[in-house]
Amino acid sequence: MLAYAAKRICLALLVALTVSIISFGLLRLSGDLAQALAGQSSTAADVEALRKAYGLDQPLTVQYLEWAGKVLAGDFGDSFFFKEPVAAMLAQRLPVTMLLGASALTFALVLAVPLGVVAAMRPNSWIDRLALTLAVLGQALPSFWFALMLMIVFGLTLRWLPISGTGTWQHFVMPSIALGYYATPAIMRLTRAGMMEVMASDYIRTARAKGLRMPTVLFKHALRNAVIPVVALAAVQFGFMLGGSIVIETIFALHGVGYLAWESITRADFPVVQAIVLVLASIYVVLTLLADLLNAFLDPRIRIA
Repeated sequence: MLAYAAKRICLALLVALTVSIISFGLLRLSGDLAQALAGQSSTAADVEALRKAYGLDQPLTVQYLEWAGKVLAGDFGDSFFFKEPVAAMLAQRLPVTMLLGASALTFALVLAVPLGVVAAMRPNSWIDRLALTLAVLGQALPSFWFALMLMIVFGLTLRWLPISGTGTWQHFVMPSIALGYYATPAIMRLTRAGMMEVMASDYIRTARAKGLRMPTVLFKHALRNAVIPVVALAAVQFGFMLGGSIVIETIFALHGVGYLAWESITRADFPVVQAIVLVLASIYVVLTLLADLLNAFLDPRIRIA
């Protein structure tokens, strides 16, 4: 297990290094940062002064090493627009996005896993068709359209839930449903397929032949093995939710990292955009690593392969 964990950690560090290089390079390829900072009415002298002030006249290798060193120390620079440390802005906004992602993933798991289990136990039944219908709808409905429908029905018509803000837990109900429903189909189908495969295996037939009760066979033996690929998928989906929260946060005016990314892109606030890309990508790498380690713990065959 230790050898497998060390191998996965080294791979995760290489991926994180690659992500940092890409995020740094994409920002430089987007245009002349000094010209963007100076504005259209600036003179050549103004642009050159800004280039020297921010170290943009140095080779890219030197710029990257200086930037990476500051990032490792927790310094992402200052926002061009807000004139505040980017790290402080992320620390203020990131908990909102993390709470939204965790709530959305919880909703997806609570809905998808039981549906997948029941559908696998009753193939070709009405519950199986209902689960597959929900899966198709989840993939077909755009998340922004579904969010607007939730807002119109439950926020404006019925007035059950607030439609914007982050004041209470009720503000996260509709955004979590809108964001989590998109991940439900993949989790449900994977749970259903895993359960059908496990229930047809020899050790399950042996357990049932010994007279074990169906709940014991289902939850103690079958579900543990069937849920292993769901763990990895849930980690990947959580990373997608964090990265894709920009649309949901913008619709519901949730002041998280996604909304901050939208604000920064519209204002050409390059340090904030760069920091958000790096932080969300790093979280995604960590989640994938944790999912791999958990899968290896649940299934010893993985760490032997």
